[in-house]
Amino acid sequence: MLRELNNQKKGSLLAFIGVLFITPDSLFIRLANIDTWGLLFYRGAIPFIIVSLGLILFYKKNFFIAFKNIGYVGIFYAISFTICNITFIISIQNTNVANTLIMVAMAPMLSAFLGAFFLNEITDKRTWIAITVTLLSVVYIFYDSLQLGNIIGDIFGFLTALGLAISANLARYAKSKDLVPAAVLGKLGTALFAFIFVSNFDLLNNDIIIVPVMCILCVAIPFVLVTIAPRFITAAEVNLFFLLEVILGPIWVWLVINEKPSVETLFGGIIIIFTITIHSILAIKKP
Repeated sequence: MLRELNNQKKGSLLAFIGVLFITPDSLFIRLANIDTWGLLFYRGAIPFIIVSLGLILFYKKNFFIAFKNIGYVGIFYAISFTICNITFIISIQNTNVANTLIMVAMAPMLSAFLGAFFLNEITDKRTWIAITVTLLSVVYIFYDSLQLGNIIGDIFGFLTALGLAISANLARYAKSKDLVPAAVLGKLGTALFAFIFVSNFDLLNNDIIIVPVMCILCVAIPFVLVTIAPRFITAAEVNLFFLLEVILGPIWVWLVINEKPSVETLFGGIIIIFTITIHSILAIKKP
């Protein structure tokens, strides 16, 4: 069925499904009791193992050749992918969550600038409007939670957004290559870095179920889909879908642990969903 779709539909569908799997991530993180670095280790190690097994089944005897074929672009992608995972955690540890999420919301805008400068892909007016509206919506949602004086955390939040933009543009640049093996290496790099800081690897009580399910459902599946999506649509459009997590994440938390989101979250979230939906419909209809 996917083969029958045009590139815009393929890319939008892959990005949307990938982000849809990511949305319960906040809920699982809230339910887990493991420390931050331990969680980051498993979020690197488990997807690395699961997706590697998938690649073995897919490539069979060409498994190692698939890693060889990623080239220099794939190596840079793996490095960028690793840095994104690490800087996000460091940002969360050093600043307010709201500050981090607003910084990360800049990823579509940064993707558009990088795409125009390095790939000569000029972002159309429709996408710029969607980027601006969604970014302002994120600022509106978290405006009351913003804190000053956490410059280190804010910088790492910005580096996370920049890393997302670079990764998506690298995948777009090398759209003829399969960069899923590169993303797998990125997860291995994440696990190895986190390993240095982990004090306890034990998964106790419900964490035995919560952590593996989270790492497969919200990490392994999405990163494969989001790595493939830039083959078909621009990096800015891929990262635009990530903003759906800003509203859908709190809704999952609300449904399961009854932590009601604020009016600002609901109102801003509706604007984000509406904007991305209209943008996607117009993009798909465009010849």
